[in-house]
Amino acid sequence: MSYVEKHLIAGENVVYTTRLHWTVLLGPMLLALIFGVPGIALLVRSTADQGGRSASFTPMVAGGLILLVIAVICIGAGMAKRNATEMAVTNKRLVVKVGLASRRTLELLLQKVESIGVEESLMGRMLGYGTVIVRGTGGTPEPFDRMAHPIEFRKQVQEQIEKLLEKSHS
Repeated sequence: MSYVEKHLIAGENVVYTTRLHWTVLLGPMLLALIFGVPGIALLVRSTADQGGRSASFTPMVAGGLILLVIAVICIGAGMAKRNATEMAVTNKRLVVKVGLASRRTLELLLQKVESIGVEESLMGRMLGYGTVIVRGTGGTPEPFDRMAHPIEFRKQVQEQIEKLLEKSHS
């Protein structure tokens, strides 16, 4: 169960969720390649050097295994970072949670949202990510980088604010 689902208030429903874009995994994947390829090469080389004899645990095997473990850790850390960030729009609030071990949250009633800005680079527009900047009434801007589908997120917030305004006027 996600952070948002665990912390819903009475009568609140999740309308839209997003998270970090897959491009945040590019750095960890590059590091995994940098460590993983030499690790595999060491393991292949060590088995080739055995020449049909039973493989023994050599420094080359140990080094290869260590490099592969580092590669897996790089990918795991990247995936954990991506999955530890949640942005959600409910029918009452905007909820943002960033972090796993240490956590930063922003929970803002929709009536208190002053503006939501979106900044997208050319690459961000092409791939579907950007920086979402949330500003509450009287508050400082809170930027959240590399969020997937930032325009759709802003649209969902605006639609929910509009629905609240319609309810209050009827």
